[in-house]
Amino acid sequence: MTTFDLDFAADHFTLFGLPRAQALDLGNLEKSFRAIQAQVHPDKHAHAADSDRRLAMQWATRVNEAFQTLKSPGKRARYLLHLLGHDPQIESNTAMPAEFLMKQMELREAVMDARAAADETALDDVRSGLLNEIRADYARLAELIDVARDYAAAADLVRQLMFQEKLLNEIDDALEAVTA
Repeated sequence: MTTFDLDFAADHFTLFGLPRAQALDLGNLEKSFRAIQAQVHPDKHAHAADSDRRLAMQWATRVNEAFQTLKSPGKRARYLLHLLGHDPQIESNTAMPAEFLMKQMELREAVMDARAAADETALDDVRSGLLNEIRADYARLAELIDVARDYAAAADLVRQLMFQEKLLNEIDDALEAVTA
């Protein structure tokens, strides 16, 4: 019978042997992910008993989901806030600062105009500016969670980042349409 030297109930950070922190060494995450995948990958257990193959599949799925969560700063923050006992209220709290919402509307209009004009340069410019804002907000998020332990402010920022990430996806879709 196949046994894995892992705790299926462990949180994602513990699974990969990493500290519970927003600021995460992605190289260490990747290295740990690869080591665990080498142990649990279903191909490694292809000739094992059915129950062992199912267990390997469950582990591979669990490890992949944990990796996908931790490698994304936004998903990692949402997960970490839940672990810390602070619900970011993604579905129930839609309050945003008026200034932030106005800026989002302006950016969306700029994207719509650039898409309609098939202006790849304008889309690239909006995308670049938004990426810079998102990177700065990710750094601020790590500060809020890891240092200040201001989970309420971190939750507010997580909700704002979700807006920004959605807009980034819309820009990428517009760029794809313009360059197709």
